[in-house]
Amino acid sequence: MTALFLSAFVTLFVVIDPPGCAPIFAGLTQSATAPHRRAMAIRSTMVASAILFLFALFGEALLATLGISLAAFRIAGGIMLFLIALEMVFERRTERRENRAAEVSRTPDHDDISIFPMAIPMIAGPGSIAMVMLLMSRSNGLAESLVVLAALGAVLILTLLALMAAGPIMRALGPKLEAMITRVLGVILAALAAQFVIDGIKASFG
Repeated sequence: MTALFLSAFVTLFVVIDPPGCAPIFAGLTQSATAPHRRAMAIRSTMVASAILFLFALFGEALLATLGISLAAFRIAGGIMLFLIALEMVFERRTERRENRAAEVSRTPDHDDISIFPMAIPMIAGPGSIAMVMLLMSRSNGLAESLVVLAALGAVLILTLLALMAAGPIMRALGPKLEAMITRVLGVILAALAAQFVIDGIKASFG
């Protein structure tokens, strides 16, 4: 169970990317007061958590209703995650997030960024939704499902802490170290994505 928890934790950590969300949140909330910034951090994490746990618990039933096999979903999810990994390695993901944040900041009446863009799609985006569904589909029995959910909860708690400490984190890391960490995590995610595709192909023809 420890190995499963670590595997799920690392995978979700890479996809949700709490250190990558922190600088965006810090930039979007520069003019906010400390209590407002803290409230937005809590609200964005809670909304994202509700979405991710909803798909983790009922995503498989949704696939069955749509007539989509788990093998097909693993292959599609693996391809999607591989594309995200490429963006991380070449820093396109960070650039896209920053552009989205800039668009929001240019809207004068948009003073609450907890729902958009923080909760959706920066924390609970297509990649993280696909990943929680993939991990739950691979778990066997209630015990393993609870382990995956615990890993998801742990990553979301770290995400909340990263948002609340966004300013100090950015001053400590600096842009160069953050870019290096993002690239390393991207390589790990690419390998995990390839494994999902392989598992999906094996399940289809096994």
